[in-house]
Amino acid sequence: MSKKMFVRFVRAKKLSGGAAREGFLSAAYDLHADIHLDPLAHARLQDLLSWFSDHVPVPDRFNKTSSKGWYRIKTMGLSWFKPTAQDALSKSFELVHLLRDNGHFTEVIRTDRVGYVVYEDNVQVIAEPYSDTPV
Repeated sequence: MSKKMFVRFVRAKKLSGGAAREGFLSAAYDLHADIHLDPLAHARLQDLLSWFSDHVPVPDRFNKTSSKGWYRIKTMGLSWFKPTAQDALSKSFELVHLLRDNGHFTEVIRTDRVGYVVYEDNVQVIAEPYSDTPV
């Protein structure tokens, strides 16, 4: 029996102060700000970003601490799509292709060991990575 793998889409740029790479939505927002982007590509990008905004909840926390002032503590959690989030994964691959076609390259990471889960919804988990979690 094979394990279900969580999926993360990243670009080469590292997150500030960490070893983990930025997620693909950072690249999408960079592309969205490109004034030279073809109008058709811009419209498609806007549609995809709107879809993510409407269908993927924004987590309320990215760290596992429960101490007072947890919201001020440096963010550690990384977003992973659940293997069951077929619509989100499909839209993600559409976005990856649009990004690639416009010079923003991403990598797909898969793992069954995302780390310490600090947030979960129907589409994603946010987890502080284990030492052996790909980032």
